Amino acid sequence: MITKSLRYDDVQVGDEIPMLEIPLTRTLIVSTAIASRDYQDVHHDPALANEKGSQDIFMNILTTNGLVGRYITDWAGPNAVLQSVKIRLGAPNYPGDTMRLTGAVTAKADGVIEVGIKGANGLGDHVTGTVALALPDPPIAWQADGGGGSADDKAEKQAEKQAKKQAKKAKKKAKQQAKKAKKKAKKGRKK
Repeated sequence: MITKSLRYDDVQVGDEIPMLEIPLTRTLIVSTAIASRDYQDVHHDPALANEKGSQDIFMNILTTNGLVGRYITDWAGPNAVLQSVKIRLGAPNYPGDTMRLTGAVTAKADGVIEVGIKGANGLGDHVTGTVALALPDPPIAWQADGGGGSADDKAEKQAEKQAKKQAKKAKKKAKQQAKKAKKKAKKGRKK
């Protein structure tokens, strides 16, 4: 299956991006802090977070930044190129809450689309900001080959054909390796 990307001409100023709800689990907060090499105790140790004035551990900015990027690319598709992510943090993301990301296209010019985003939780706005991204241009010109279908359909069929070819190759290689292993095992039993 191939996920399709939006094209520049598909997007208009004012378009709203579907909301993304992210459950804020303790596991998400701790694991993403560690994955981003942020070992600050406020992101994994509740007692130390309390000592420092926080009600609990809370999400780090690197995770928030990554989730904002995911929100935009989930909407725009895999061919989207994020050019800038400018965010500001507000209310902390604590475990047990939910962050709801929302956004809308605020500007479109010179091949760049700007999206205003907001991520809110039960305490208020956790993150606000803008993301600038480029989307692939539509094909300049193409003609149906008599079989019909768009350039995207043709690309999808070509990718499927390539995937089948690679799977067939991998299957053949696996059979050869199994045959070699069987031969080697048989040879080992004779000794």
